[in-house]
Amino acid sequence: MKLTSFVQDRQLTIALTGEIDHHSAKEIMDTVSDKIDVYMPLRCILDFRDVRFMDSSGIAVVLHALRRMNMLQGRLLLQNIPAQPYKVLRAAGIEKITEIKEECPK
Repeated sequence: MKLTSFVQDRQLTIALTGEIDHHSAKEIMDTVSDKIDVYMPLRCILDFRDVRFMDSSGIAVVLHALRRMNMLQGRLLLQNIPAQPYKVLRAAGIEKITEIKEECPK
């Protein structure tokens, strides 16, 4: 799993690449938390465009980021979610607690 990020106008965008599973989830959560702590964004976007696979550990990553943003009274947005990770997130009901901007075309 590789992460790239950029900040513009108090909006932090983190692009996730690769697989999100129990092997990578802890490192992703730590990195996302560190970036949120450093930049103190009003809005954090997790971009899933290049995520090839995600298991339930990805739900933990999203919930962790959501908790961090709630502490800052900010918003979390998920976008560009490929079909397989989208099914995992939908099964967990993530759209009820955070915004999903768009799903990648199938």
